Amino acid sequence: MLTSANDGLTGASDRNKIQRIFISCDIEGISGVVHGDHAAQGQGEDYGRARRLMTKQVNAAVAGAVQGGADMILVNDSHGTMRNIILEDLHPAAHLVTGAPKPLSMMQGVADGFDGAFLVGYHSRAGTPGVLNHTYSSRTVAELRINGTVAGETLMNAYIAGCYGVPVLLVTGDTEATNEASDALPGVKTVAVKEPVGRYAAKCLPFDEANARIREAAAEAVALIGKARPLLPPTPARFELRLMNTAMAEYVGLMPGAERVDTLTVAYSDDDYIKAFKAARVMITLAASADPY
Repeated sequence: MLTSANDGLTGASDRNKIQRIFISCDIEGISGVVHGDHAAQGQGEDYGRARRLMTKQVNAAVAGAVQGGADMILVNDSHGTMRNIILEDLHPAAHLVTGAPKPLSMMQGVADGFDGAFLVGYHSRAGTPGVLNHTYSSRTVAELRINGTVAGETLMNAYIAGCYGVPVLLVTGDTEATNEASDALPGVKTVAVKEPVGRYAAKCLPFDEANARIREAAAEAVALIGKARPLLPPTPARFELRLMNTAMAEYVGLMPGAERVDTLTVAYSDDDYIKAFKAARVMITLAASADPY
């Protein structure tokens, strides 16, 4: 089990007071990231630079959490292969979960007893005007609904955190992502680091200013521990995926328990939100096996 740096210096009674922050960090909502070349491994200097920006921006959130009084911080790399954050450059107060696949994907580790969650570098859902907007898979998913509500990764992952009693305290990304977060999570702290000009263009804050705003908001977010409430998921949970072409829906429709709603849409329901979420991940993986032609 991972321990905080303070564990060896406190008595057993004090350990119950340790404040633990979980951070899920994506890349598309990082300041300066605007194109697929920034987000895809193998794209040379653009990707390498984006990794460094991602690491520095999550460091700002970690530094703010420490400033706010957090004792233990776990960062989960949540983009693509989930091997993006540069460990040796990560803030020394943070532990890192890296690599994939992981049972809870972008939220791996949140089930381990945290007081609050930060979603750093998040993007808006598919079909919005946000930079690099998509929902989980830009290749396969045109729209995701959870119990009839159009959802992006912010809402989907806030529900995962809610399953384990963890409130989302802070969300950073472009203005579309932060507006989406505010709509889904009343009272959440947000920091917009860029304003969309188009799907592949943005007006970005100066990088140091963006990080300063994140540090300040992260410190303030820690103060919400004990006041903010987790977002409880609907039960039963129904994930409905509208896919990019009919072949994708045909493949996904082969999965036991999947419901073919129409030519492009497939759904899965379960009394357990986490099981329904995992089924949706399998559906997206199956969809990717279809010929994109």
